[in-house]
Amino acid sequence: MGTWGAGAFDNDEAADWCGDLDDAASEKRPALVEAALTAVLNEPGYLDSNLAVEAIAAAAIIAAHRPGGRSIDSPYAPDFLLEGGRLSLDHQLDDLALRALTRIVGDDSEWRELWEDSDHYDEALQEIAHLQSVLSQPQRRG
Repeated sequence: MGTWGAGAFDNDEAADWCGDLDDAASEKRPALVEAALTAVLNEPGYLDSNLAVEAIAAAAIIAAHRPGGRSIDSPYAPDFLLEGGRLSLDHQLDDLALRALTRIVGDDSEWRELWEDSDHYDEALQEIAHLQSVLSQPQRRG
């Protein structure tokens, strides 16, 4: 995995996933976000880092659509989001994303092992913690 930062989109696998999301028909995009999260939760045993970084990117996209979420400005994020596009993302995805993030930072995770061996582990954990904070906020109903 080529990684150049601790951000949600700062690695080859997440950038490729974002390209796939960008290429998908707009009505299929929410299902792709959900599938990235579900893949982490359905993975038995040791969690592969590629699945983890796709789920982190998906969680960052969900968080960007929530109050307190950071806007998406990474050049590796989906172009449609960088151009001001939005997704209709059910708030039930927030819990799914939280569970996936918990799995990613857990003991049986290649993502965690790779970051623990780097000089930027704390920065990576801060990125995850921010996503968890945004996604755990009670949602306002309109």
